Amino acid sequence: MRGSLPINRRTVFKLRQIGMATLGSVKINIFICGCVALTLLAVANRNRDGSSSLMGWTGDVALLDRSSSPGGRYAIVMNTWKRYDLLKKSISHYASCPRLESIHIVWSEPDPPSDSLKTFLNHVVQLNSRNGHQVELVFDVNKEDSLNNRFKEIKDLKTDAVFSIDDDVIFPCSSVEFAFTVWQSAPDAMVGYVPRMHWVDQTKGKDKYIYGGWWSVWWSGTYSMVLSKAAFFHKKYLKLYTDEMPASIKEFITRNRNCEDIAMSFLVANATGAPPIWVKGKSKGVFIIYCIFVSLL
Repeated sequence: MRGSLPINRRTVFKLRQIGMATLGSVKINIFICGCVALTLLAVANRNRDGSSSLMGWTGDVALLDRSSSPGGRYAIVMNTWKRYDLLKKSISHYASCPRLESIHIVWSEPDPPSDSLKTFLNHVVQLNSRNGHQVELVFDVNKEDSLNNRFKEIKDLKTDAVFSIDDDVIFPCSSVEFAFTVWQSAPDAMVGYVPRMHWVDQTKGKDKYIYGGWWSVWWSGTYSMVLSKAAFFHKKYLKLYTDEMPASIKEFITRNRNCEDIAMSFLVANATGAPPIWVKGKSKGVFIIYCIFVSLL
């Protein structure tokens, strides 16, 4: 009997090894099945607007924070130039967005806004304001015609969040509300819809850069900035742009009527050392895409 005991022990040991291996395989299979199930659940629960309910990103504006304090709202700063029909359409649309506090129209035309335009826009804003909150409409009239005007400091701005937008760009309120929620999680960053990239021009030295449009972003899968034609950022950058942006850059922008959005993106990156966040907007909703960040420094 004693002679057969070691054989039995070895047999038991081998059976244990086989059992543990089998159990481990079962655990792996259960884990994989669980991942598949969660993926299918996420797809099944994806809302019509394209955003998943998994992890709380429902895209349903009814579930968002409805704080009445300025910190829970944002201001729109809209640049415009002699496109009154587009301006009327944009103001009419954005006035209905739930967490909008105010709309500031950057006016740089030679003539001041007409009384009829003011009356129409004020009526539209009053008519479309929601949830018992009256959206404030302000014309920021400038004497000089310059794209730098869109980033002038607004002294009486009640909100920290600024949504910079052109008068010909319209996103659904659900997209804007979601982007605002993303910005609240990273208030020092720029959160925008229009990604671009740049890289060093090796043929001209380290101080020369090449600017890449959307196709460069699509082809490379990277981006280094988001343009301010549709982006959230903190109001402190308006003051920083007004007070600290080099005069040579402002003069270039005024003279060429271009590149103010690139200047603002670089200003934020240099101030924070943080990457921008691209929020991809769709007509039926939004989802966020984080790409590889190309340093702006």
